[in-house]
Amino acid sequence: MIGLIINPIAGMGGKVALKGTDGVVEEAVRRGAKPIAQDLVRLFLSELSHYGEASGIRFITGPGPLGEDVLGEFDFEFEVMRHREIGYREVEGVMIPDTSSEDTKELAGRMAERVKLLLFAGGDGTARDVIEAVDERVPILGIPTGVKMYSGVFAYSPEDAARVLVDFLQGRARLEEREVRDIDEDAYRHDEVRAKTYGKAIVPVVETLVQGSKERVPLSEEDELEAIAEALAEEILENDGVYFLGSGSTVKRIKEKLGIEGTLLGVDVVEVKDGEARLVVKDATEKDLLRFADRNPRVIVTVIGGLGFLFGRGNQQFSAEVLRRIPRENITVVATPSKLENGPLRVYTGDREVDEKLRGYIRVRVSPWMERLVRVV
Repeated sequence: MIGLIINPIAGMGGKVALKGTDGVVEEAVRRGAKPIAQDLVRLFLSELSHYGEASGIRFITGPGPLGEDVLGEFDFEFEVMRHREIGYREVEGVMIPDTSSEDTKELAGRMAERVKLLLFAGGDGTARDVIEAVDERVPILGIPTGVKMYSGVFAYSPEDAARVLVDFLQGRARLEEREVRDIDEDAYRHDEVRAKTYGKAIVPVVETLVQGSKERVPLSEEDELEAIAEALAEEILENDGVYFLGSGSTVKRIKEKLGIEGTLLGVDVVEVKDGEARLVVKDATEKDLLRFADRNPRVIVTVIGGLGFLFGRGNQQFSAEVLRRIPRENITVVATPSKLENGPLRVYTGDREVDEKLRGYIRVRVSPWMERLVRVV
């Protein structure tokens, strides 16, 4: 028996620049957000259905939007754990289930005694709820549907989660103790990073399919980052046009060198003309980026340390629709060498055509004068 719990509001804050969804569902909807978690679980189940070894899998899941609705679209055998009736509320014409972290905790606690593996669809907040309920009584694995996902308990993509599940059931995955980390979302929305470890979980790990935890930049690389930022800022000011400057401390240094008050954890739209940079949109949403996508914007992003992601973790404003309109050669990646030590870089937009466009080898600026070719998968 495999447990499956979906946090149906997970990830809604990503494209609309809210950095998460905890406590801000209504605001996310007002900004144009739509639920995405169930669609990503559909990708997981669709991929899983292609494995012959998966034919005998039996799930236990939550009622309605917590798992029942999506599993009902597939041929897998499943049982529903009806801990309560789930209602909906309408926000700006969007129907939102009245679920909370207590549903995740209640279901996870009950399932822990019955399942070999507990799958959950959400982000770091959902991971915290799961380990609070199950501790290390049962292995867990996250299907990534949240915004941040800095914990080491997530597969790289919903499709990778399907492969990990099959390998786990076939005895080909090793069990490891991994940290569950989360940050204060209110502080995060104000460009403050307050991260801490909330516990540890037992996770089935298959190399290249399950991510590690986000890491800090070593202090020894601070001077190198400063020099890279200085060099890139000079190059930007020499080339008029529109720039989408991504999130993270590396790109924030570039924003400071440009003399703009950009965000640390969001995406900013900047226009350069005659050697001067002007902040056009601070903390842009997906809709903001789409407004400027026809102006041949150049994108500057960094690598999320420890996770190896260019797009798909913490910068969902760069959606598939946005990236589809941006030539690959317009994307500049900047990173210190330590961020490139853990294998290839990754992209996951949920759109296979867009992901394929971004895959292959990409130039990464690793010093003021040097680039390195790095594979993107």
